[in-house]
Amino acid sequence: MCRNIKTLANFAPPATPEEIRASALQFVRKLSGSNRPSRANEAAFNRAVDEVTAAAHHLIESLTTTAAPRNREEEARKAQERARERFA
Repeated sequence: MCRNIKTLANFAPPATPEEIRASALQFVRKLSGSNRPSRANEAAFNRAVDEVTAAAHHLIESLTTTAAPRNREEEARKAQERARERFA
């Protein structure tokens, strides 16, 4: 999995549509192997991003959990600590 695709479920406040689309874009880029599609593939690339965005939005909205919502700042701090340990 791409390391730069972040978990978006169970956060307070919830993930924004922009965050969901950015994650979908990263996923499609990884699958296609290109950051920018050629003109011939641009329509298919954009359609894939739209479809993955819709599926991700539906998934995030459908998930239920009994866990308390995660705090974005706390999760970012934990990620920085993990990165510091990993690259130290």
